[in-house]
Amino acid sequence: MVESKRDIEQIHVSVLPNEVLGYLQPKPEGVYMDGTLGLGGHTKMILEASSPTGRVVGFEWDENAISRSRVRLAEYGERLTIVRRNFAEIAAGLAEAGVEQLDGLLIDIGLSSLQLDMGERGFSFQREEPLDMRMDSRREVTAASILATASADELADIFYYYGEERQARRIAAEVVKHRQKHELATSTQLASLVARAVPKRFHPQKIHVATKVFQALRIAVNTELENLAKILDEAPAYLKPGARFCVISFHSLEDRMVKRKFRQSQELEVLTSKPVAATPEEVDVNPRSRSARLRVAQKR
Repeated sequence: MVESKRDIEQIHVSVLPNEVLGYLQPKPEGVYMDGTLGLGGHTKMILEASSPTGRVVGFEWDENAISRSRVRLAEYGERLTIVRRNFAEIAAGLAEAGVEQLDGLLIDIGLSSLQLDMGERGFSFQREEPLDMRMDSRREVTAASILATASADELADIFYYYGEERQARRIAAEVVKHRQKHELATSTQLASLVARAVPKRFHPQKIHVATKVFQALRIAVNTELENLAKILDEAPAYLKPGARFCVISFHSLEDRMVKRKFRQSQELEVLTSKPVAATPEEVDVNPRSRSARLRVAQKR
């Protein structure tokens, strides 16, 4: 059942709203891409700021998010085009939408409240959910299938490189030991396993001990770093001179990649020497904005 527009707006609050609009500078007649439509929070702001004639192409591969954003953004009619693709498929998606060049581009590469709180796909260890973690249900690989088939070395690499988890080998060994007798199929099972595998003295104080493992599996299942690298390489070709490219990331792996790619690009001028963070006031209202970092570059 799809909620009402008001219900949807209460599910998820977009991060860094003022900062995004300040850098993106949406204008009437402009064509913008929101590479991570989600529940449409940023897209709604862009459509409002570019009223009455600005247009947004929203990329989203989560069908649940698409159904809800259609309800939330129905009033904008043909000013919004939604394509069910990951932002890495920028060429095919823009071609579908009949767009050749963009006046601005935004990607927000964090989980939405919908996925954390309502997705029932194992993104969170707060509830008993299947270890799925696919953003797009059409993909074949799930977190459970990786845990069931990857070798100890492969699992350790995933946990270490994608999650920056220092106890990666201990956790990987425990996964392999566990699966010899029992299926590892739910989020709470995995969280409990990680808590057992990591000695108490290494449990972090501010986050759950399994946080980095869950992050790593989500990144692996959805090939998130590969997708980010692809759009960072390909997007400048679709930007008009002066168009802004805004990227919001939520952990250091992504932020370092954005920083490096922006600086190396011959087509982009970096506008943010340091990442822009949420204000204390925003963090008070929306705690999930605490780790958000915005970097912006402009097409030369």
